[in-house]
Amino acid sequence: MQKRKKTKDRMKDIGKSLCFLSPSLIGVGVFFIVPFGVVVYYSLIDGVGSRNFVFLDNFIKLFKNSAFLMAAKNTLTFSLMAVPLAVILAIVLALMLEARIPLKSQFRTFFLSPMMVPVASVVLIWQVLFNYNGTVNEFLMIFGADKIDWLQSDYCQVVVLILFLWKNLGYNMILFMAGLANIPKELLEVADVEGASELYKFFAIKLRYLSPTVLFVTILSLINSFKVFREVYLLTGDYPYEKLYMLQHFMNNTFKSLDYQKLSAAAVVMALVMVVIIALLFKAEDWFGKDVEG
Repeated sequence: MQKRKKTKDRMKDIGKSLCFLSPSLIGVGVFFIVPFGVVVYYSLIDGVGSRNFVFLDNFIKLFKNSAFLMAAKNTLTFSLMAVPLAVILAIVLALMLEARIPLKSQFRTFFLSPMMVPVASVVLIWQVLFNYNGTVNEFLMIFGADKIDWLQSDYCQVVVLILFLWKNLGYNMILFMAGLANIPKELLEVADVEGASELYKFFAIKLRYLSPTVLFVTILSLINSFKVFREVYLLTGDYPYEKLYMLQHFMNNTFKSLDYQKLSAAAVVMALVMVVIIALLFKAEDWFGKDVEG
């Protein structure tokens, strides 16, 4: 009798929990799970009209498409440069602000101000700076250097990389400052008493306690590196210099041509790659921070 009552109470609790969760579950299902299921379906058929299953044919055609391969290579190259720099520089800035340096508040304001500036305004600033007749070229001409068409040259990814870092470093820095504030002060005091160097304290204590923050900032920076299309599009349009042709350009142009099969296959590949990368990051964080949690 008592066991039956406990089961009944548990079922009531589950029912109440589902009632409270149902708005979120319905929202996730309608706006994320169902649309992604439709994308997977489109990637496996030969056309919206005929709807014949072709299994992996669309993916094989995709990997033979030169525009997709170029876009994937450029996106990978940019992310490999941008994400480590966004994480490492943000940690350095957070450590600098943790120390007693002059003009600390002005320094913090300088890196946080880009968060309040709209993307269109940031792009306008970059156009003024890196235009063929822009500020940077005028400055270089003082030293006798030739003008460079920055956004139509091999330096184009560097220009966008600087923009990406300027836009994202402030937020990443705040996250690391919060992580540093949560490190037990007793451990650092013991390390000081033992005569540990600053380098040892950073790698043996601070970095291990920062591992969850490093994971979060890395994933956030990875997602933001894929979203840099906004800035590139506003700077250069649909078809930029080939080193700036990203996966989002490919998807945007494929959508305009109504090639849903190719677009869906590219979206599925991109989603799978992101899932694998994030799973590897979680695994690395779990291994690196396991002794801290214990």
